[in-house]
Amino acid sequence: MMLSFWMWFTVGLAGLALLGGAGLLVQRRLERSRRRIASLLQETETLNDRLWSLADSEQRYRSLVEGQGDFIVRRDGARIVYANAAFAALFGASEADLEGSEAQLPQLAARAVRPLDGGARSFDECLATHLGERWIAWVETAVPGPQGRTLIQRVGRDISARIADEDALVEARARAEAANEAKSRFLATVSHEFRTPLNGILGMSDLLADTGLDAEQSTYVQALRISGEALLALVDDILDFAKVEAGRLELVEEPFDIVQLVETVSELMAPRAQAKGIELAAYIAPELPAQLVGDRDRLRQVLLNLVGNAVKFTDAGGVGLSVRRVRNTVEIVVADTGPGIPADRLEVIFGEFEQLEREAGARHAGTGLGLAIVRRLVGLMGGEVRAESRLGEGASFRVTLPLVAAPGAEAVPIPQWPGQHVLLASPAPFAARFLWESIRETGATVSVAATAEAARTILGGDVPVTAVLIDHALGDDTAKELAANVAAAGIRDCLILLSSLARRQFGPPQTAGFSGFLIKPVRARSLYERLGVRFPQALPAASQARPAARSRRPPLNVLVAEDNEINALLLTRTLERLGSSVIWVRDGREALQRIEASLTGAAAPLDLALLDIRMPAMTGLDCARAVRVIEAGLRRKPRLPLVAVTANVSVADREAALEAGMDDCLAKPLERAALLRWLDHLGSRASRSRSA
Repeated sequence: MMLSFWMWFTVGLAGLALLGGAGLLVQRRLERSRRRIASLLQETETLNDRLWSLADSEQRYRSLVEGQGDFIVRRDGARIVYANAAFAALFGASEADLEGSEAQLPQLAARAVRPLDGGARSFDECLATHLGERWIAWVETAVPGPQGRTLIQRVGRDISARIADEDALVEARARAEAANEAKSRFLATVSHEFRTPLNGILGMSDLLADTGLDAEQSTYVQALRISGEALLALVDDILDFAKVEAGRLELVEEPFDIVQLVETVSELMAPRAQAKGIELAAYIAPELPAQLVGDRDRLRQVLLNLVGNAVKFTDAGGVGLSVRRVRNTVEIVVADTGPGIPADRLEVIFGEFEQLEREAGARHAGTGLGLAIVRRLVGLMGGEVRAESRLGEGASFRVTLPLVAAPGAEAVPIPQWPGQHVLLASPAPFAARFLWESIRETGATVSVAATAEAARTILGGDVPVTAVLIDHALGDDTAKELAANVAAAGIRDCLILLSSLARRQFGPPQTAGFSGFLIKPVRARSLYERLGVRFPQALPAASQARPAARSRRPPLNVLVAEDNEINALLLTRTLERLGSSVIWVRDGREALQRIEASLTGAAAPLDLALLDIRMPAMTGLDCARAVRVIEAGLRRKPRLPLVAVTANVSVADREAALEAGMDDCLAKPLERAALLRWLDHLGSRASRSRSA
């Protein structure tokens, strides 16, 4: 019994031990399960947070995309798998309506596709949408889709406003170009109408110069030609201003005579100044080379505008034009003794259509473009122009230009008069100073007297006077009385300075006690030649141009087709004087008939045809085209030389003439030298053919 008890007791204890171990094991497993469950709960919470964050980010992204207004669509092939609200609005539908459909908008226009980096591409197209026509700029890319499929995504932006602006700019540009073209045609017409009578004026002056004129008559004819050339230059300036505005003005770089240019401008403007009772004088510094390189015609335009302005605004005193070398530039100064310019207007006056008012309501005639043209031209030539003035003390316009000396150009020769003493009696504000500088360069001593009393004092002084210059501006009687004082002092060289108008009224200078005269504005060379006629080392006399020997070319038959009788007369007389036989016709159709007759042998052969571009019945261009067709049919070689004669001087007009079959294009007013070159060329060709 005892054994059995203890055995069962032992078995119970073992069972209890086993039950405790199993419980402990179960407890441990439960603990591990609790920890795993807690970890899973934590991970679940974290995942939920991430899901919420992703959903929030997606919502923000969608809001951002929708807020931008861009159109977004994804397609699997043609089927829409995603479309945003902006894209759906193009159809007047919702996103849900489009998803799964193959909806497309009608394309009205498209631009070229542009490839981008990464295989993307962009293009613009105009679509007919529910909202109307819209231009959309698309960027198309490939994006991954579900189950490994590739989707095509397009992101677009409405550029209708930009396209409208571009179209408006194109239209505005077209209108501006049309306006410029109309302006160019108008200016070309104006130029043509001016050049036609100018051709007669300048041509007839050339013919008149060949009729054996005396010295005074030759001077008047030369003045007539200079004035005509100046008017022609002004006509060209009208076209040039339009070219400056359009940025199409081209400058030339060629040698020109600066002395001749300045003296020509001053002589051209002198009558206008003298008519107002004021003086105009010019001075060219001796250190300047005789020739500079630049655009002579543009510089002449600058000088004419500046000098013309100074003369217009000056009522007493005078105007001075001086040209000097300042370091590596040429400095031109146009000064006057006018009323001056207010300080606050010194820059404004260079604007377009700007004019000064001398007093309330008083304005000078003119367009107000002169100084604007000057500034633009000077700027194109790489220079600067500025105005300097004080009220009541006149004004000065200073131009600096980077003009260089022409190759081989030398300084203007100056005589050497050391030991001579020249008395200059002149009240002119600029002429007296400029003459003083010119004479001083010779080494002579110069005494200037503004009045006759001061001049008499110098005559009676201790330093003997060897020559005297008396300005007629002192007064007619005063100048003659002073000349008598000079003669009484035993001085033989006594010149009077006269304007061109006073010269005609003054009579022979010798009868008034003068040894000679100089015309104002005084040319430096004339001063040196006439004042120093008895001085040692006088300036060498200018070489006299020999008349050109008459060419020995054979007589040429020339057809002149010109509807203007004066121009026809000019061409006919000029050609006849050059040894040619002339046939005149009045229009292009008559010219074509006469040329065809000569080509077929029905009339005497022609050596040259001069065809005006604008003629009634048939233009010169149409006539030239018809002549070339006739020659091609007859297989005639060499072909008849056709030369266009036109008052239109643009490059396009010349190109049109050459394309029509002309061999050359000569501008009116017709230069005799250009005509002579053609006659010599044809004459030499005829001589060779006859000798052969």
